[in-house]
Amino acid sequence: MSFLEIRHLRTLLALAETGSVSLAASRLFLTQSALSHQLKQLEQGYGMSLFERKTQPLRFTAAGERLLALAHDLNARVAAAERDLARLRQGEVGELRVAVECHTCFDWLMPAMDAFRQHWPGVELDIVSGFHTDPVSLLLSHRADLAIVSEAEPQAGIDYQPLFAYEMVGIVARDHPLANKRCWLAEDFAGETLIHYPVPDEMLDLVRKVLRPAGVNPARRSSELTIAIIQLVASRRGVAALPYWAVKPYLERGYVVARPIGERGLSSELYAAVRGDDGGLAYMQDFLATVREQSFATLPGLTPLGAA
Repeated sequence: MSFLEIRHLRTLLALAETGSVSLAASRLFLTQSALSHQLKQLEQGYGMSLFERKTQPLRFTAAGERLLALAHDLNARVAAAERDLARLRQGEVGELRVAVECHTCFDWLMPAMDAFRQHWPGVELDIVSGFHTDPVSLLLSHRADLAIVSEAEPQAGIDYQPLFAYEMVGIVARDHPLANKRCWLAEDFAGETLIHYPVPDEMLDLVRKVLRPAGVNPARRSSELTIAIIQLVASRRGVAALPYWAVKPYLERGYVVARPIGERGLSSELYAAVRGDDGGLAYMQDFLATVREQSFATLPGLTPLGAA
């Protein structure tokens, strides 16, 4: 009898996506020692190594690649079966209107929506047009069914589901003096022009978590588009703080330089807000699962969030 379990296969998928034991353990809400013990059991059971541990990122052996292929196949089959059961229980049709409050949400939201449409073709999926500073109010007035928000503020009739956390990095032109610093502190922004999206300060984690507590209020400039902000930074018109996954392609091309903000970095969070009565809908739960799965598989530097 095989001792291989679905949890083992999900561990392999997390390892493949994160490239490290520590990040995979965080993704699966396990301790690193528990995950290492699970991997040791697998290798002892099969009598061969599944990984080359001294590589970064971690690299699978031929045996590991074979189990990883099984993990991809079986995980997709299990997810499809569970969706079929959910359709039988709750039906296949519905409406899911999504409102967002973050300008960079579309980078990861659109691929997740494309995948979801294949799972639930009978659900009418749409994005509520425009950028919304208070998307939760759209839920309460039934103008939206799900809202992507950065804070889980308690509110009657609203449930929050954690999506993921991500790192915000400071970006600067390659020849800017701040490019030579290991990380940036609040005072490093004092003499700079901060370029950001045109949103209230309460929605800017850099301002809310770093600058305001330190009494730093730099000059400002705003732009609607991420690429426009990066272009302004590259032209030494100012500095900015953006999600690492959003700027990574431009870092690889050498357009700008990124540095951590603070000794421990600056972390931001995203949650899905839904009406309490809708949280149990099968297609709603599958949409949230699809968002997490797609995001963790494609965006660098994400970490899981606990329940709100």
